[in-house]
Amino acid sequence: MTFAYKKSMQDFVLDEQGDLKIQGGDFVAGHSDEQHQQHILLANKGEYKEFPELGVGIVQMLSDDNYTGMLIEAKRNLEYDGMKIKDIAYKEDGKLSIDGKYKDNGKG
Repeated sequence: MTFAYKKSMQDFVLDEQGDLKIQGGDFVAGHSDEQHQQHILLANKGEYKEFPELGVGIVQMLSDDNYTGMLIEAKRNLEYDGMKIKDIAYKEDGKLSIDGKYKDNGKG
């Protein structure tokens, strides 16, 4: 099985407060890869009722010294959501860097 890569996932865009972004009286749709990554990283297992195993719970993991385990869990969850992850790591400035895109499985 081979996969082609989409430029990005498209979905409704949220504003800085997490509310649906509205422009001209309509919902805004656009690039949402980072938005999906953020939601998966923040969610705890069981929060997505249709996919109870999805969720990293990064807030609880940040108090742990095992950053490698958190990176493995994050990569596993993002891949479960359909991303092809090339690299996931903490950068020198302490920010989490995710290099990956959603796979196109030919279903849409």
